[in-house]
Amino acid sequence: MLKKIVLILFCTIIFVGCASVPMESNEKSMMAKEFNSPENDKSGLYIYRSGIFGGALKKDIWVDETCIGESAPNVFFYTEVECNKEHKLSTESEFSPNDLTVKAECGENHFFSQYIKLGVFVGGANIKKVSEAKGKSEIRKLDMATTGTCSSSYN
Repeated sequence: MLKKIVLILFCTIIFVGCASVPMESNEKSMMAKEFNSPENDKSGLYIYRSGIFGGALKKDIWVDETCIGESAPNVFFYTEVECNKEHKLSTESEFSPNDLTVKAECGENHFFSQYIKLGVFVGGANIKKVSEAKGKSEIRKLDMATTGTCSSSYN
């Protein structure tokens, strides 16, 4: 019985606790929330994580094997990439990265949600494309995390 209580307590802490990551200034975050179009030879990628599920977990996000940052609940990242080219978005998961390949259109912003999912030992993560309307709506409620800080190297 005691083992069950300890296991439940451990799982609760992992999935409800609160992780923190380095954050951008309020000004930079507000500027990104203007959702200006990138230059014509670039595409903008907004990648966000909302909600409290898996709050104690930080998960790396990579674009084309380059560190975008380490996510925590209720943060977003913005980066620009070459347009009219396929890009691989990856997130750290329990045993290996989960990847999503996308083609980024010139002068457009694209929106992606990172979400936490149940795992065997610890929660995993994945990324999905969302509509512009949904992405903007979610990102308006979030703060911008600092890019380029990952906890591990790309696998």
